[in-house]
Amino acid sequence: MTRSSALEGWGIRTVPAGLAQRYRDEGWWTEDSLGAMVADGLGRAPHLPFHVRSKARPYTGTLAEVDRAARSLAWALRVRDIGPGSVVMLQLPNWVEAAVTFWAATYVGAVVVPVVHFYGPKEVGYILDDTRPAVIVTPDRFGRTDHLQQYEQLLAGRDEEPLWLVVSDRPERELPRAATPFHRMLDADPLTGPEAVDPTAPAIVGFTSGTTLNPKGVVHSHQTIGWEARQADHFYGKGGPPQLVGTPVGHFMGMINAFLLPLLRSEPVQLIDVWDPAEVLRAMSERGLGIAGGPPYFLTSLLDHPDFTPEHLAQIPYMGLGGATVPEAFTERATKEGIAVYRSYGSTEHPSITASLLDDAADKRLRTDGRALPGAEFRLDGNGEILSRGADCCIGYTDPALTARAFDADGWYRTGDMGEVDGDGYLTITDRVADVIIRGGENISAQEVESLLLRMEQVAEVSVVAEPDPRLGEHATAVIRPHEAAGPVSLEDVRAHLAAAGLARQKWPESVHLVEDFPRTATGKIQKFRLRQQVRDGSLRETR
Repeated sequence: MTRSSALEGWGIRTVPAGLAQRYRDEGWWTEDSLGAMVADGLGRAPHLPFHVRSKARPYTGTLAEVDRAARSLAWALRVRDIGPGSVVMLQLPNWVEAAVTFWAATYVGAVVVPVVHFYGPKEVGYILDDTRPAVIVTPDRFGRTDHLQQYEQLLAGRDEEPLWLVVSDRPERELPRAATPFHRMLDADPLTGPEAVDPTAPAIVGFTSGTTLNPKGVVHSHQTIGWEARQADHFYGKGGPPQLVGTPVGHFMGMINAFLLPLLRSEPVQLIDVWDPAEVLRAMSERGLGIAGGPPYFLTSLLDHPDFTPEHLAQIPYMGLGGATVPEAFTERATKEGIAVYRSYGSTEHPSITASLLDDAADKRLRTDGRALPGAEFRLDGNGEILSRGADCCIGYTDPALTARAFDADGWYRTGDMGEVDGDGYLTITDRVADVIIRGGENISAQEVESLLLRMEQVAEVSVVAEPDPRLGEHATAVIRPHEAAGPVSLEDVRAHLAAAGLARQKWPESVHLVEDFPRTATGKIQKFRLRQQVRDGSLRETR
């Protein structure tokens, strides 16, 4: 595979010339690559610790030690002709090897494709076909997932054979023939400096579930990611203890928060691979750590834990909330605990559109999603849908049809969200046009789940909608009209079917409601907004 062939056919858009010039004039876009940003950040504070809290693969070292491993891997990739235009895909937990891979890929100018660790064969198979990676990095297993078996099956018979690196302590003879031990790639001499890269070129592809049947590949450039990271450094909360990152690094924003933001701030890297509240609290106590952002679940899981103490509370002076629905009851609770809460709004496509700041009035911080951030702008169309554009907005999708539908000629992105703006310019999200459920910060495509459930013999019709969740913001619930001759459909039936289909567990419905018919439009379409209301008010019959 040539370096550029993987990117052929992607839906990369042209940013309007006037906008691009403004972004450069304002300093939001620079000529630096991600590799240059990483090298500069690591060079400023090489002595800082890099710590991974994990029962499976703990690690304690320094940024300099991890950087040397990354540079060795970078050299091993470069001599294999992997560089600008090549795709490096990694499906790793929050382990040190994820940092080594990410930093190495940026050093050689490759396009990084992070994949959340819980994606199953259905999603991973699609991503492999969509991006055609030259390199894949996986664990041998994590949790209940046997990655060796999964990838051996997915890679069998492919015309293009990627370099498959496996993070494992097993003897090499126990690995599949197509796999190479990750540690073998770290014996090379370290690369001395990052490769020169066009800053407008693709740098990261973040896959996110949405209204489409398959995950959407969102393409960001070195410039858009560079501004997103610098903006987070400049405008979000600073001070307080070092932050523990529990957001999966296979998630687009998790990777930025774990492997870019600490470098800009000259802070240590502190990771945990499983969000176990008891373990998080122990880490906070033993290492003096705090948490500063993410979906509401991250904080509620700690506040509700019996081991939570006033000492832990003192280590959470502020909390940025985003990536999921933010119930007002949650912001009120956090405020009563003495935590300064601020909300933000964005997506994988446009990560930072609005935010409230810590010095904003309490009613703005707690009840709105903030004002437009520097480098970003938004407006509402005639129907109240939010359109946005900005220096951190993506450059398109891997699917050109998605790019054509989402962006207009002036660079405005259709978010699929509805909103209201008050007299001070603060935005509040009121609903979603897009049929997406955001469970603890992860997007779930209702269409994807529905298409699989319709394969069940008992199911005549199904609609998957969001149900409020006090911990996660919301989760998926399936509203099913069974075939008349079929017996009742249970939650256990649904989960068994989706497990057999290879769908990630996080996408499974967490409740099932049976109906004789659905509320419909005059043309027979199911009115999902009415279903959501019925789920919220408890008027639907739940089955177990």
